[in-house]
Amino acid sequence: MIFELKTAELKSIAQSKTDALVILVPNDFKASRDALSGLIQDVSQAANFQESAGKVVSLWKPAQVDVRRLVLVSCATSQPKHMRQAVAAALGALKATQPKQVTIQLPTAGHNALTAAMQAASDATYVYTATKPSAKPSGIKRVVLTLPTAQAVKDAKTEFAYAQALIAGVDKAKEWANLPANHATPSVLAKAAQSLARHSKIRCEVLGPKEIDKLGMGAFAAVSQGSAEPARFIVLHYQGAAKTKAPTVLVGKGITFDTGGISIKPAAGMDEMKFDMCGAASVLGTFEALAHLQPAINVVGLIPTCENMPSGTAIKPGDVVYSMDGQSIEILNTDAEGRLILCDALTYAKRFKPQAVIDIATLTGACVVSLGAVRSGLFSPSDDLAQALLKAGEASQDLCWRLPLDDEYAEGLKSNFADVANVAGRDGGAITAAKFLQRFVGDMNWAHLDIAGSAWKSGASKGATGRPVGLLLHYLVHQSSASPARKAA
Repeated sequence: MIFELKTAELKSIAQSKTDALVILVPNDFKASRDALSGLIQDVSQAANFQESAGKVVSLWKPAQVDVRRLVLVSCATSQPKHMRQAVAAALGALKATQPKQVTIQLPTAGHNALTAAMQAASDATYVYTATKPSAKPSGIKRVVLTLPTAQAVKDAKTEFAYAQALIAGVDKAKEWANLPANHATPSVLAKAAQSLARHSKIRCEVLGPKEIDKLGMGAFAAVSQGSAEPARFIVLHYQGAAKTKAPTVLVGKGITFDTGGISIKPAAGMDEMKFDMCGAASVLGTFEALAHLQPAINVVGLIPTCENMPSGTAIKPGDVVYSMDGQSIEILNTDAEGRLILCDALTYAKRFKPQAVIDIATLTGACVVSLGAVRSGLFSPSDDLAQALLKAGEASQDLCWRLPLDDEYAEGLKSNFADVANVAGRDGGAITAAKFLQRFVGDMNWAHLDIAGSAWKSGASKGATGRPVGLLLHYLVHQSSASPARKAA
């Protein structure tokens, strides 16, 4: 989709050449003497627009404008949440008519409002077509966003560029997460990462089973040994600053399909386990966005990727394996495999001496029970890092919530036969999983994002959400005041 940003007052926009005109109406809307303003005032009062954001009234060829379809939608305020709700509702109302060009009149370009509006437009028009020839792509090919003054447009250009980069990243994360597991094997995922190296400042290295074994990544290798698909360890580098500047490391869980292994999952809903690589997809999406923005930071992306399959060579409950840092791990449940591949990736991350390391994983069903689909689970022993990620989530509307890491939660991970077990009891499952990972972090400044509830939707709207690319990108571009996207949020 093509986005444009233009200047247009409400009076002049009535004569705009567009297939559909969407006007966001805030609670403090003040009507002028022109006919369109009067219509907006009458409709907003009759429809009780001030009650909430997202109320829609659609009009066909109204006399006040030179367009076939006019959509008036309440946006309450210019807060990103309200802007997102309003644009999503308006484009939902236009879905049946499929106009080629939509013009959206924004009341303001307030703090993150433009980004929220553009992201909502992109989400509302996204259609998965990669393996579905019968799917019809969205008919909306161009979205023109207008602001009332030339100064407002000038001030919003940096944020406009940021939003375009974010959309490119979120779309990439969605596409790779939505692909069926036979179309997104570890080898194919590695090729997707390598394709990012066509961008300046990005390079990619892919390690295979021999290199993984040589590194001593016994936990990672153990998960992959039941599958005919060879594991891959992907290392992405984005260098936008001097080599001496410590990078932020992103570690994305890349289980391209999770049967649960010998501890096999129930058949119902197992198709959704293609989404168990959404952490990896979010790293790919974040690097895509970085390629567009070119911020003055350094970022490393680590993606351990494999399948978790049951077979004669698969790991078994009771097996003991050794991690890259030499810890022995008793496998009590082969369906707790994500933490096994992540622990070796976290050990590998230490070589970069990062200023921060953030792992992203669809790790536990317990996190879904705790937080549902609204917020990702956030774990970190660092108050500063946790607060920075929480603020990034609020600003990007890609929300997270901090959960505890008390030492007592690790008691259930004790083993009679190894240094640590890979699972504890049911209680506090998201926390005990995080405590397992913490054992491999050392003194790194670390945070863990459990995105099991936020990374995809089930039911009629089944599909990947692209989260938490928004949160990660916002956090990253604020690590350097020299970033070109610094003013965007």
